[in-house]
Amino acid sequence: MEKTDKLKSAWDKLDRNQLDLLEGINKEYLTFLNLAKTEREAVEYIVETSINHNFIDIADAKQIKAGDKLVYQLKDKICALIVMGENPLEDGANIVASHIDSPRIDLKAQPLYEADGQALFKTHYYGGIKKYQWVTIPLALHGVVCKKSGENVKVVIGEEADDMVFTISDLLPHLAKDQMEKKASEVIKGEDLNVLIGNYPLKDAHSDPVKANIMKILQEKYNIENDDFASAEFQLVPAFKAREVGFDRSMIGGYGQDDRVCAYTSLRAALEVENPQTTAICLFVDKEEIGSTGNTGLQSLLIENLVAELFTKMGEKDYFKVRQTLANSYALSADVNAAFDPNYPEVFEKLNNSFMSRGVVLTKYTGSRGKSSSNDANPEFLAKIRRLFDDYDVLWQVGELGKVDIGGGGTVAQYMSWYGMEVVDLGVAVLSMHSPFEVTSKADVYMAYRAYLGFMQSFLA
Repeated sequence: MEKTDKLKSAWDKLDRNQLDLLEGINKEYLTFLNLAKTEREAVEYIVETSINHNFIDIADAKQIKAGDKLVYQLKDKICALIVMGENPLEDGANIVASHIDSPRIDLKAQPLYEADGQALFKTHYYGGIKKYQWVTIPLALHGVVCKKSGENVKVVIGEEADDMVFTISDLLPHLAKDQMEKKASEVIKGEDLNVLIGNYPLKDAHSDPVKANIMKILQEKYNIENDDFASAEFQLVPAFKAREVGFDRSMIGGYGQDDRVCAYTSLRAALEVENPQTTAICLFVDKEEIGSTGNTGLQSLLIENLVAELFTKMGEKDYFKVRQTLANSYALSADVNAAFDPNYPEVFEKLNNSFMSRGVVLTKYTGSRGKSSSNDANPEFLAKIRRLFDDYDVLWQVGELGKVDIGGGGTVAQYMSWYGMEVVDLGVAVLSMHSPFEVTSKADVYMAYRAYLGFMQSFLA
């Protein structure tokens, strides 16, 4: 259904059975948000869940055929679910791609130091954050330490009720006169995001007794030496849980919904795809928040390598068919858009911006100021998507990321379109995007699931 002046909330379009399904999906989504706060944790959850739903590791498949359900993972930060279709793979696939990284605070390679009786970690923030939002909140430490011996030590601290947490201090109002006169972007500097981790000195330490005590704890409890930080990947994320929001419990609030709301809903949809005519690929990637760079971002050859592996499993050595497949594919860049915020109406253009609970958001183009770094979807493809939404009774709306000259942003769509496939952004409207506590509508979560299921299950003529 297209957005009109008469369009009401998605809640008005749902019957009792749909509302029950909606609540079940959102309950599972809350669990996902609380268990998967990093890329590695998301991959672990997705792979385990898919195997429990009769997907098999692509590495264990000797040959593949129509109807097979496969799971692919790479470097513990990327994964994909594939349901093989009846049509030849070179005719194209229906691809849904979301990202599982989120803005956060990372530890530096040499993070631990002591200053004035406090032990702290040096950090480097990841992705676009408002730095002032990350001070004076409880933070949890998630990560992995890869030791020289080959042992990997997984660390999650701050998520259990009786766990310790960490925090970044801020000035008290009584002494913050000069600070309060600064621009918001300068109130907290990147080098000031130092995380408080200890205050208790180790007796008989020759120097830096608080730091020495922290190292003693790390060695005894986690088998971590100071040099191990150089080959570690630690992330600080909000320690609080995702929760239902509102007296009516109509919304979900929590960290990392950009873009784990699209990751979860596309995962849930992929698990239900059965015997599609066109091969369905549900892709979960890393590094979108910093430009899709590196060997786990979508600027790498990961999607090309995945398709090449599928052809190899089918005994096909003609690499041109890999290019054929990608060029003939249809794709949804499953990413969020900004929900209209009545507290800040001046940055939105109401006719073309998305709203909470009005359905999944179809974003024809992203980019910033003149569509820079944008994929601009072709209208022929958009017409197919509109027909698909009618077939699957998906409530949808169009969306842009604010007024033209205000700002903007990009998604993985531009990197997928390099192959010649048809791509458009489709996701959920989010309030307080990139903050430690983002908000979505349960109704939009449900509509995203329906949209992704319809897309992966369908043959788009």
